[in-house]
Amino acid sequence: MTTAPQPEVLRAPLVVEFPFTRSLGPVQSAFLTGLRHRTVLGVRTTDGKTLVPPVEYDPVTADELRDLVEVADTGTVTTWAWNPEPRRGQPLDTPFAWILVKLDGADTALLHALAAPGPDAVHTGMRVRVRWAGERTGAITDIACFEPYDGGPGQTSPAPHTGTFDEDPVTGIVAEARLDYTYSPGGAQSRYINALADNRTVGERCPSCHKVYVPPRGACPTCGVATTDQVEVGPAGTVTTYCIVNVKAKNLDIELPYVYAHIALDGADLALHGRIAGIPYDQVRMGLRVEPVWTEGGRYPDHYRPTGEPDADYDTYKELI
Repeated sequence: MTTAPQPEVLRAPLVVEFPFTRSLGPVQSAFLTGLRHRTVLGVRTTDGKTLVPPVEYDPVTADELRDLVEVADTGTVTTWAWNPEPRRGQPLDTPFAWILVKLDGADTALLHALAAPGPDAVHTGMRVRVRWAGERTGAITDIACFEPYDGGPGQTSPAPHTGTFDEDPVTGIVAEARLDYTYSPGGAQSRYINALADNRTVGERCPSCHKVYVPPRGACPTCGVATTDQVEVGPAGTVTTYCIVNVKAKNLDIELPYVYAHIALDGADLALHGRIAGIPYDQVRMGLRVEPVWTEGGRYPDHYRPTGEPDADYDTYKELI
C-alpha cells in the first residue's frame, strides 16, 4: 500500500504597516509638550479625579475637560506582565515588564515599560519612577521606561498647570502602525495559489448551491458546507465595478492615476480584485471584458487588459456587483 504525497503547506511572512497621522487637541498637545520638558500632566475631571494620561472629555459626564494639573514622575505599580521577547519598536530591546503605574497625584494608571532584571524583581505595589529619554521630541517615548524606586510618595497633590511651555507646542503626531505575522492559507487557497503559478485560476464549487467561489475559502459562505470540487474559471472576465486610484501607495511603482476593479471571471460566482491597464483610466467601465496579463515568473496576474470583445450585458453580472 502506497501513501499519496501530502501537498506542501504554504507559509509566508507578511507585514502590514502604515503611518497614522493625527492632530492634537489642547489637552493632548499640552501632555506631549510637557513630556518634552520632563513634566507629566493630567487633567482634572468634573468630580475632582485626576486622569493620567489626560483626555479631553470626562468619561463619566462627557463634559469638556481643560483643568490641567502636574503630577509626580514617581508612582506605584498596580499590575504587570513580563515580556521575555521584546519585539521591533517596543520601548526596550531586552526583556522587560509591561506595567500599569499610578503616578503620585493621579487617580488612573499609565501603561508603560519597566526595566527590571527579571520577573522575580517585579511585583504589584512596587515603587517606580520615570527614566527620561536623553533626547525628547514630544512623544510618549520621551518616557524611555520606568525603573525601580526606593523613595516614598512624591507630589501627591496635583499642582495646577497652564499647559503652556516656552517652546512651540506639539500639535500633531505620526504613529507607525505595523503588524508582522506568518500567514498559512490552508488547503483551498494553497490549491488556488499553486494553480496561479501555472497561469491558471481555479475555484471551488459548493455541492449544495453549485456556486463557484474564487478565491476559494474551503467552505461555502451561504450553505456552510465544504467545497472540494475544483473548477477552472476564466481566464477572461467582466469588470463589475471599479475605482480610480489617485493616491500613491508606498513601495508600489504604478503611475497615477490607475484603476482597481472587481472582476467576475467567466464561470465564477464571486468577483475578485485586479488592476486594469492597457486602456486609459477614464475609459474603464462596468461590463468591460478583460483578460489577465502574466509576467515571466509571476505567481499571479500583473494586471488585466481589455479583450476587445463587446461589453457584457448588465444582466449577466448584476448579481456579482
